[in-house]
This record gives sequence, C-alpha cells and structure tokens, in this order.
Amino acid sequence: MSSNFKQINAKDITDNTFTLIGDQWMLITAGTPGNFNTMTASWGGLGVLWGKNVCYIFVRPTRYTYEFLEKNDSFSLSFFTEEWRKALNICGSKSGRDIDKAKETGLVPFALNGTTGFEQARMIIECKKIYFQDLDPDNFLDPSINNNYAKNDYHRLYVGEIRNVYVKE
Repeated sequence: MSSNFKQINAKDITDNTFTLIGDQWMLITAGTPGNFNTMTASWGGLGVLWGKNVCYIFVRPTRYTYEFLEKNDSFSLSFFTEEWRKALNICGSKSGRDIDKAKETGLVPFALNGTTGFEQARMIIECKKIYFQDLDPDNFLDPSINNNYAKNDYHRLYVGEIRNVYVKE
C-alpha cells in the first residue's frame, strides 16, 4: 500500500457520483502490479445492495480487462484529477494487449490487497466481486439502449463489495 493515501469510510465519499463516474471517469483495474490490466469507464455507480456498500461496473467481454476481472476476486476503481485526462483517454482507447498502459501514460501501479492501484489517483475504491450478470437485450425496456450495441457485444455487470476507500493525503 502506498504511503501517500489515507483510508476513509465509504460513507465519507463526498463526490457527486454522477460527476465522478460519468464526467471525470475512472480506471477499472484487476490483477496484481506484475500482471494487471486497466481500462477507462464512465458507466457504473456506487450504492447499497444486500446490506453492503457496493459499486457496480460494466465491462464488455471483448475488453482485455474482462479477462482479468474473470480471473481475480478483487478489483479497484481509481479516480484522478483533470491533469490525468490524457492518461484516461489512452487507457480507454488502447488495449493492454497492444501496449503497456502504465509505461505509455506514466501511471505508477502499486499493490493494493490483491489488486492494483495507482500512485497518481486522488481516490481508490478497492472492491471484492460478489455478483455478475450478463446483460440480456431481451430485457431492454427502452429500445434506444440497443444503440449502444451495434456489435451485439453486451456488457457483463459486476457488483463489487467496497472493502476499502483510500484518498490522497
């Protein structure tokens, strides 16, 4: 664990989650610093489910990060200041199959209780997978949702129990 962070309670997150995820974006990361992948996401949320503080994320099976989410029990969500927008753009548009995202962006990974965080993050949410479900287009009640799936590459929903939240000191 990096010494640049302090732990807070999930209930003490003060960010507007619509802005935090939808506008500022996040990196979803799974795997250990020696073998991980990360991707930028702007879909997801934070809340309470089954009496637990949780996050929910959506990842297409075609994404390299999907493979790491399937192989690992935990993952992290990392949030950054605006100065790291270019890095987030790279992590969202390039595949870890083709480039070393940490090297390409200058992000510095570190070990975080079985997963990976980044030194430059302003907040990291560490999660344990507790549920997954593949999206079924037969259940879309709004037909316009299909516009997000021209290739029929429907997301897998993961629910993660929030284990720890770290903020930059």
